[in-house]
Amino acid sequence: MYTSGTTAKPKGILHTTGGYLTQVAWTHWEVFDIKPAQDVFWTAADIGWVTGHSYIVYGPLANGATSVMYEGTPDTPSRGRWWEIVSKYKVSILYCAPTVIRMFMKWGEDIPAKYDLSTLRLLGSVGEPINPEAYMWYRQNIGRDRCPVVDTWWQTETGALMISPLPGVTSGKPGAAMQALPGIVVDVVDDNGQTVPDGGGGFLVIKEPWPSMLRTIWGDDERYIKTYWSRFDGMYFAGDGAKKDADGDLWLLGRVDDVMLVSGHNISTTEVESALVSHPRVAEAAVVGANDPVTGQAIVAFAILRGEGDQEDHDLATELRNHVAQVLGPIARPRQILVVAELPKTRSGKIMRRLLRDVAENRSLGDVTTLTDSAVMELIKEQLPTAKSDD
Repeated sequence: MYTSGTTAKPKGILHTTGGYLTQVAWTHWEVFDIKPAQDVFWTAADIGWVTGHSYIVYGPLANGATSVMYEGTPDTPSRGRWWEIVSKYKVSILYCAPTVIRMFMKWGEDIPAKYDLSTLRLLGSVGEPINPEAYMWYRQNIGRDRCPVVDTWWQTETGALMISPLPGVTSGKPGAAMQALPGIVVDVVDDNGQTVPDGGGGFLVIKEPWPSMLRTIWGDDERYIKTYWSRFDGMYFAGDGAKKDADGDLWLLGRVDDVMLVSGHNISTTEVESALVSHPRVAEAAVVGANDPVTGQAIVAFAILRGEGDQEDHDLATELRNHVAQVLGPIARPRQILVVAELPKTRSGKIMRRLLRDVAENRSLGDVTTLTDSAVMELIKEQLPTAKSDD
């Protein structure tokens, strides 16, 4: 199973049959509270990525559940397409990416409001950290304030869910992945591999084996060891950053590649993106660090507005920079904000920040073959030189 290649050369992740099937079946039953005789389960992902393999095919079929498979976009033939499907097939559990939730936010809550979503009883999120604003919009406008939301963390490499709230057991927090599932041993450690205290942040690691763990990278055992097992002795390093809150619950910060060093301060792109989306005009945001002669790295942000906003609103860009500074502090104020119509995304819904970094630093674009629409990058490149920025 090849990863989407959002950071570098794609890696062929090798899974075995028994362990993978065991953990996928169990986590599908546990996290989604599956009742096979009555549930209609819909993982709204591309079947070619690991989310589709694990939770469109293997998990639901192993548990004897009804699984919806849909190939198409959320806005064809109309922006109500998903809610037509939920209503028509009486979907009870919906599992999708924060990226698409933020797209629905942009389109407005009046669209899902037209449909009967009363059969839904549980909502799930997968693919990247979900910001609290998207979490609450999802819960209120799709779940109608009666469906638990399970924000799940896992990877192509882990094969199955690893961290998630449990419906009916965990009191969820908007934006938090909460705790590792029973039998999974995760931790947040510092540069030296030492556990950080509650309230601290660092690197997310897995300390003990799990059934669906990757066995190697296809044809490259050396890269497997170097990529996943060399950073911390005896621990699997996921490549993601995380923090623990005062209760010890986990908040994912995204890839450590996406942590920016601005004037000596470590700032997570996820934190800045969440601050931007907390502004009432912003539906979605992507943030990257670009080389800067003064600060080392500078924050460059790309924002999609809710509704049909003016893409040339320079005063709004200034307002958004000030909003981030107010929420996170002056050090996190973006150097530049570009209001765009769309962001570069893979077919699994992940934002290709690597390509945005290429644009922000005036480099030639890397591989764009996994994008849903490669023309998006040309539009952003044309717009960037005219975007207003700090002096």
